Amino acid sequence: MKRIFFFLLAIILSISSFSQDSLFIRRIYDEALLRGHAHENLRQLCKDIGPRLTGSSEAQMAIDWSYEKMLSYDFNRVQKQEITVPHWERGNTESAWFKTNDGQLHKVHLLALGGSIGTNGLLDGEIIEFKTLEALKNSKASKVENKIVFLNQSMDAAQIQTFKAYGACYAIRGSGAVEGAKLGAKAVVIRSLGLPQDEFPHTGSMHYENDVHKIPAAALSTKDANMLSDALFKGKVNFFMELDCRDYEDVPSFNVMGELTGTKKADQIITIGGHLDSWDTGEGAHDDGAGVIHCLEALRILKVLGFHPQHTIRLVFFMNEENGNQGGQQYAQWVAAHNENQIAALESDRGGFAPRGFGIDGPDEYLELIKNFEALLKPYDLHIFEKGYGGVDIGPLKKHFPEIPLFGFVPDSQRYFDFHHAPSDIFENVNKRELELGAAAIASFIYLLDQQIR
Repeated sequence: MKRIFFFLLAIILSISSFSQDSLFIRRIYDEALLRGHAHENLRQLCKDIGPRLTGSSEAQMAIDWSYEKMLSYDFNRVQKQEITVPHWERGNTESAWFKTNDGQLHKVHLLALGGSIGTNGLLDGEIIEFKTLEALKNSKASKVENKIVFLNQSMDAAQIQTFKAYGACYAIRGSGAVEGAKLGAKAVVIRSLGLPQDEFPHTGSMHYENDVHKIPAAALSTKDANMLSDALFKGKVNFFMELDCRDYEDVPSFNVMGELTGTKKADQIITIGGHLDSWDTGEGAHDDGAGVIHCLEALRILKVLGFHPQHTIRLVFFMNEENGNQGGQQYAQWVAAHNENQIAALESDRGGFAPRGFGIDGPDEYLELIKNFEALLKPYDLHIFEKGYGGVDIGPLKKHFPEIPLFGFVPDSQRYFDFHHAPSDIFENVNKRELELGAAAIASFIYLLDQQIR
């Protein structure tokens, strides 16, 4: 009889807990959708400050804005963590043309890749096309030497998960200049990593190797890449480009942090955040203005609703994800040096689109944990709770905390690569309601995680 009593009591308590959680999550969504700050905060970040390339004046203004914003929300222990970051500048606007055999000149839309060297004036030469990086690597030096390499690999539009399409051709951007230089190329131009056929080139980071000669690297808009490829099919083409990029010595910068201190396990920390920096084209609205605003708004909502977490929830605006990840790496070193106990981390860095769920990079026990959230979150169209990817900024935590679960916010991905690293990544291209729903989803997830993680 006693066993039956305790069994029934457990069921009643479980139903009561579910009901309380459900009501609190509804309050989260009401706050986000009816009294939310997310859209206005993103407007301020994009319009009053602008693009936030690491080392720029705009990046410093964004740091100051973030610090003051966290203070205004009365978060616990608002602070700046000093870090050292690279400093690269694009310089004057890029210029580029191509000329066909019949003498026709075509102006094209081009952006230097992040970290590229400049051309030291107008650079020109015959351009040669390769469809993949592997095709370039397998080519003979005699075919490439003293030419400009054109890597024209399209993102695979048949992929349902657009991040898979992006990952499949990322190498042309990351390694194209190195592989071209090994064969004697004088420059590399890649097809932008974007799905739309338009005139917006997409920048992004690339790298050099110390023992390989450095050559300029740039991205061509998809529309211009198609036009150039068609011209090459008909005959020889010369390409002309001028990049004014410059590298400077590393400079000091900051991660910005604010907390809700835990009531029972304050020494156990759940880190949430995104990256404050962006490329210098567009306004960094989706990448990653939306991500930092998601997490700022999530913490604001939890505080406004009087939530007192068991664990300390720390919001971090990371600096320098785009071209070095020094914010993420130095944060991980900092928490390890302070002997902190990091028990989980969550990142939002996939844009401000309609939320779909969360991925988990970590042990299977945490996958089972978040699957328990599904019944509470499914009414809000959150249905993805599966193995996935955490994020670039929180990734370095694994070096110091090998078993830590890293959670990645998963919004709808279909439009992300319309704007990723492009001049079109502006505030006007972020939907207010979708942004608010994302903040509510993250607040709800963190609320449940804090209650159930052990």
